[in-house]
Amino acid sequence: MVIHTLDKAGLINELQCGSGINHAVHEGRRADFALILSMFSNDVRDNTPVEQLNAKEITESLLRERFEIPPPQPLRSDEESYPISAKQAELFHGAGMSSAKLSQYLHPEPLCYLPTDTFDLPEEVYHNLSGHQRQHLAQPKDKPLMAVDLYPQMVTAQRKHQINTQV
Repeated sequence: MVIHTLDKAGLINELQCGSGINHAVHEGRRADFALILSMFSNDVRDNTPVEQLNAKEITESLLRERFEIPPPQPLRSDEESYPISAKQAELFHGAGMSSAKLSQYLHPEPLCYLPTDTFDLPEEVYHNLSGHQRQHLAQPKDKPLMAVDLYPQMVTAQRKHQINTQV
């Protein structure tokens, strides 16, 4: 009974025992001093005040927004990059190099213009593929897998069919 009461006491530091530890030291009662020390928590997190930190996750988009940095230059072309490139060419022919550079800084064009509908392959490689390989690329990647127990299912179906035809 007394042991369970001591466990529920939850002593963390010497301030919770009052003057008992002080009297044990001054009066030379080693057993009492050892007992009181053994009841203290040995977890340093109980003795040290720990605050929960709520750190916000810093992402690249948050940093770009905070420092007012434009989006990065795209690496490859998409449908929206062709009008940007045409506008920059028009500005170059109409107003010169400085106008084209300013447009490039404000709306950067992609570094690489890849052909569309070639499944991220260079055009020469895609046109060198056979029709079967092109069809295989066009199919969705998540094909349903064959059942593991397909063979036993086929044997069971054949036996049931044999039984039905004999009856």
